[in-house]
Parts: sequence; C-alpha cells; structure tokens
Amino acid sequence: MVEMDREASWQAIARQRRDLADLLDGLSAAEWEQPSLCAGWRVRDVAAHVALAPQPPSVWAMAVDAARAGGRFHKLNHDVSVRHAQRPVADLVGELRRFADSRRLPAVTSYRNILFDVLVHAQDIAVPLGRPLPMQPDAAVVAATRVWGMGWPFWARRRLRGVRLVATDVAWAAGDGLEVTGPIDALLLMTGRREAASARLSGAGVARVA
Repeated sequence: MVEMDREASWQAIARQRRDLADLLDGLSAAEWEQPSLCAGWRVRDVAAHVALAPQPPSVWAMAVDAARAGGRFHKLNHDVSVRHAQRPVADLVGELRRFADSRRLPAVTSYRNILFDVLVHAQDIAVPLGRPLPMQPDAAVVAATRVWGMGWPFWARRRLRGVRLVATDVAWAAGDGLEVTGPIDALLLMTGRREAASARLSGAGVARVA
C-alpha cells in the first residue's frame, strides 16, 4: 500500500490546488453557475470551499457560523462557502494560487483530510463540466485509504458492507464481498458521489453501490 509522509501530502495538496485554479481559469460565466457533484452546490460554491481551506476563520467566527447553522456541520460548510462564492470568480482563482502552498488548517481537521478533500472537490467540479483533471495516483491511493478507514462523515465500510473495491490502475483494494473495479479516482468518489462514480466502475457489486 502506498504511503505519503506529511511533506509529500502537502506537496500533493498544493499541486491539486494549482491544477484546479488552472481549470477554473478557463471556465465561462455559465460554467461557474453549473451544479457540481455536491447536491445543492454550484461550481463556484465548491471552488470557494476549496479556496477557504487555507484561510481558516477565528474560533469566534466559526462559533457564530455554527450557531447560525443550528450546529449542523454540512449546513455550516454550505452556508460559509456560498457566502464566500459571492466574490468575483477571478478572486477565487487568485486565492487558490496564492494559498496553494499554505499549510494553515481549520481547527477541526488535519492535512490527511485536506488531501482527500481537495482531490474529491476538484472532481466535483471537473466531472460535471466534462473537463479532465487527473489525480496524482499515489495521493489518490492515500486519500482512498483514509476515507475507507474513517467513520463520520462517510462511514464507507458500513455503507459499502458486502462490497470489495479494487483499483484497476494502482495497487489498492478494500472491503470484502461482491467486487467493484475501476480507476482509483472513481473509487474515491464513493465518498457520496456514487451515481457519478458508478458509470466508470464494473463488477458484480456495481448495482449494489449505485
């Protein structure tokens, strides 16, 4: 199984932020408003979310936003991102580039989570737009392993009980049961984007996960 230390992980995060900025730089005004793979999130909302990660709010500001969201984590994330997305798209692209190498973190997360977060959210934008945005293979393996081993918010092992995921382009597999095979980037989209991922997967377990 591939491993990445802290330094390699941060380098992969920076690379994906820059690659995402390059993709966003070429979007039309209409594409910025298109739905992403995140239900209820536009492309610009997801871009704002990724741009905000290295710009964590103060504890006080986060507490205020959490209270407004009624303590619901997903609503907090959505509302803060949508608010930030109101700024000009050039500013969002500029922030992704300016903070690409930043290693600042929100208080509630780690660089391991930021790695899969930026990889998956980049695909949330690229896939519905039909724009290629390759993942660094070793980073995708580490991200998939992290997601599989987590509980909240994905509960991957519980939701995919009875399924074995097997990557076809790298050495990675997880789970037991009916086999689902596909490229590692598609398997990583099992973080709640199963409909989008299943189109690129095959095997006896596809019907179950789709």
